[in-house]
Amino acid sequence: MHQSSERIGAIAAALAKAQAELTNPEKTLVATIRSPFPREEDRTFRYASLASGLDIVRKALSQQEIATIQTTRIEPSSGQVRLTTLLAHSSGEWISADWPVCAAKDTEAPHRMGAALTYARRYALFALVGIAGEDDLDAPDALPGLPQPRPNATHAADGKRNKPVLHRPATLGQDQSAQLRDQMLGEIGSLTTENELLAWAKDGLPRKNALLEADARLIEIAYQQKLGEAAHPSENVATSPAEPSVPGVPQNAAATLALPKEPTRKRSKAHLSFVRGQPCVICQQIPSDPHHLKFAQQRALGRKVSDEFTVPLCRTHHQDLHRHGNEKAWWANMQIAPMPIAKQLWDASQTGGQGGAAVMANAAHISMPKGLAT
Repeated sequence: MHQSSERIGAIAAALAKAQAELTNPEKTLVATIRSPFPREEDRTFRYASLASGLDIVRKALSQQEIATIQTTRIEPSSGQVRLTTLLAHSSGEWISADWPVCAAKDTEAPHRMGAALTYARRYALFALVGIAGEDDLDAPDALPGLPQPRPNATHAADGKRNKPVLHRPATLGQDQSAQLRDQMLGEIGSLTTENELLAWAKDGLPRKNALLEADARLIEIAYQQKLGEAAHPSENVATSPAEPSVPGVPQNAAATLALPKEPTRKRSKAHLSFVRGQPCVICQQIPSDPHHLKFAQQRALGRKVSDEFTVPLCRTHHQDLHRHGNEKAWWANMQIAPMPIAKQLWDASQTGGQGGAAVMANAAHISMPKGLAT
């Protein structure tokens, strides 16, 4: 909610001058919006940190004698923590905005409250001074030079309207695919940190999907290898020329990469249906969503971990896990080791579903008081 002093002529004029100098902060961080629905893909977007935004805002506003103040309070009527962001001018005039942060009970979990407060401070401040700190998520990204997917509604023989079908970008020709493949390999080779790699994936994934299958496979392997190097820099080792090549890819292109064996990613609709029929591993409620344990296998470009690393979570706990962000820490807080449970459920489903009830009955005893057991 917006509030202000009785007159805002002086601060409005000063703010207008400051906005002429303000620039949007560089979006150097990447966030992922985890979908709670099994068939819906996660979405990623870039954003600027609060610290980088504050550096830009303070410099521009202080030159016009405008101070920024952010304070919090607990509202008794709603039990919410509220954030007030105030712009105060040397004339005595001011403008403020009120922003909800979280429920007061979340103060019992300082890490959760702190994340919500940082989020609120960034949004409130950037909105009040008129700068953008993250990518737009209300429309699909345009990819220059490639056809964009568009829904195409078809009709069945009985005249009923079928569900829209999403057309993928047309596959490039052999020469175009090879040219784009080499360009993308060069881009991946220049990246050094996980944040850079995740930011690159935002537009790299749709471009990869336009390549021929063999070229796309090479990009996936290069990305997976680079991601592993960024996550474990001390474990990087030189590769020998004897590494196998990717079928259908010229040897000179494959030779620029170490081609590690990708972990098997098993897919089983029957197993996912079996897990969905089990009670939540946290609260024993049903129905459940089959949740893939993302830390169970090395991350790859746009590919989920194997279905064998799946545990049942009710919708409430599934959403809470995705909001938390750090999956290992979330499981540690719950004092449950999910990997043994996932393995036992996989074994049970492979034998016709026998033993699923016993696995879930014993789930509460598979705990990890000193960290995540894998």
